[in-house]
Amino acid sequence: MAELRAFVGVMDSGKSTLALQMDHNHRARGREGRVFSSRDRAGEAVLSSRLGLSVPAIEVNETFGFWTYVVDELTRGGRVDYLVCDEAQFYTRTQIDDLAKIVDELEVDVFAFGILTDFRTELFEGSRRLMELADRVHTLQVEALCWCGRRATHNARTEDGVMVTEGDVIVVGDVDDPDRPKPTVGYEVLCRRHHRRRMTAATAKASALSPDVLPFG
Repeated sequence: MAELRAFVGVMDSGKSTLALQMDHNHRARGREGRVFSSRDRAGEAVLSSRLGLSVPAIEVNETFGFWTYVVDELTRGGRVDYLVCDEAQFYTRTQIDDLAKIVDELEVDVFAFGILTDFRTELFEGSRRLMELADRVHTLQVEALCWCGRRATHNARTEDGVMVTEGDVIVVGDVDDPDRPKPTVGYEVLCRRHHRRRMTAATAKASALSPDVLPFG
C-alpha cells in the first residue's frame, strides 16, 4: 500500500542527498516518479545536495497544486508510481493535504524531505502538517554537528556573523532602503545550549580571542 513518509532533520543532515538516493533507487527498480523541490540552494527547478549531486526538479511555489498535477499526468496516460518532495518545510498546508490525498486516493507513494523548525525554533507550516498526516516519520541518522562538537539540533540564522531570532521566515532581501548595505545572511546548525546562548562559531571565536574573557566558564 502507498504511504506518505516524512524524512526530517536539521540542515547538513543529508536530507537532499537521501532524496536523490531515494529517487535513484526507485528508478533503478523500474518505477516512474517525479521530483519536486522549492527554493533549492542551487536555484529554481533543481534538487541538489551539498555533495555536489543534483537532478532536474519541478519547482513548487505557493500556488502549485500537487493533486491537479498528478491527476493531469495520469489522465494523459502518464505513469506516476512515487513522488520525491524535497524542501517540504516550504510547502503550504494545502499542498501537504494534497500529498496525503494522492497517497490515499491514487495509491502513489510520497517521500517528503524537510527541516522541522525554522531559525526561531518554531515549526514550519509545511512541516507541522506533514507531522500530523505522515504514515511514518524518519529522523535522519546522519548527525549534523554544532561547532562545539555536540549533536546539532537547531537551525540558526546569522547576519554578518551574529545570530538573529527575529525576522521573516524566508529572507528575500532588504527592499526598504536601497542605500543601506545589506547584511550577509547565513545559516548554521547549533546544539540547543549554544542556540539558547546565541553563540555561533564566529561569536565563540571572537569571545575566545577577547582579552576580557576569563580563563574559565
